[in-house]
Amino acid sequence: MKTKLHKFIILVVLSMITSRSYAQEQDILKEKELIKEVIQSAYVDGLCNNADEEAVNKGFHPGFYLLGIGQVNTIVQLPIYNWIEYAKKGKRSGLKYSFQNELTTIKFQFIDVSGTAAVAKIDFFEGDKLKFNDYLSLLKFKDGWKIVCKTYYAIPEESKKE
Repeated sequence: MKTKLHKFIILVVLSMITSRSYAQEQDILKEKELIKEVIQSAYVDGLCNNADEEAVNKGFHPGFYLLGIGQVNTIVQLPIYNWIEYAKKGKRSGLKYSFQNELTTIKFQFIDVSGTAAVAKIDFFEGDKLKFNDYLSLLKFKDGWKIVCKTYYAIPEESKKE
């Protein structure tokens, strides 16, 4: 009798663990989809393709910075409000974005979520040309996920031709 009871208890405990694990996995998948939506609407469509300031403001935190390497090993910082202005200038001049004439698309390499923090690695394309590997950091606020920082690797021209 005790053996049957022990087996039953073990099955119940395993079932609870499996159910909880499955629920957590589903929650993370849901968060990843929300993150993809923010990146697509605010960054790709809002900033790059349409210069839509409302979409950008919805998905980027006002404290956002783009960080890159400048000359002589300095860090270049571009706040979101400057990036929005560059995008709007490009749109007014007839360009999709200040430096591009082709549609921007992305390919997600990965998204990693830990509670209210996440990072996404994406390949950034102009037309069919890979231009950047972007690393976007996001935080989840009460009103949803916001992009708070971007670092990137610019694909060298010789690699772009291949």
